[in-house]
Amino acid sequence: MTEIETALAAQEALIGTEIGLSDWITVDQPMIDAFADVTHDHQWIHVDPERAAAEAPFGGTIAHGFLTLSLASRFGEDCFTPLSGEVMTLNYGFNKLRFLSPVPSGARLRGRFILTAIRQRSEVEVLREFSLSIEIEGHDSPALVADWLAMTVFAPPQD
Repeated sequence: MTEIETALAAQEALIGTEIGLSDWITVDQPMIDAFADVTHDHQWIHVDPERAAAEAPFGGTIAHGFLTLSLASRFGEDCFTPLSGEVMTLNYGFNKLRFLSPVPSGARLRGRFILTAIRQRSEVEVLREFSLSIEIEGHDSPALVADWLAMTVFAPPQD
């Protein structure tokens, strides 16, 4: 059995199970402001605490949805163990991505991952799909849900 076949069989046994629950991370105003600077998205609901407190329905500033999404990489680092023979894993994309709840400045977030599908794409590639939920501490509804696709690349088999 090749390394990719061994990894595929091991992962197939995990379909439907929770792969990991990340550590909490605080999304504070400096993080939101830095994200606004990098993305050039300075909408007042994100970067103007006084105005947001007075005018926004959230009671203060909120994180950009894409900031919340970008933290998925960090959460994945907490949860994913490299597969045997893995050379690298690449972000392949998202399906069914939804932003369900605003993330107030100062909130703590974590990621929850469930392996939902896996298939071999080529001699050296395995595509895994994870159900991702980014949770807000103390809230019933998650900030974000999505199906995250990750492409794992293996070294070519040696003849």
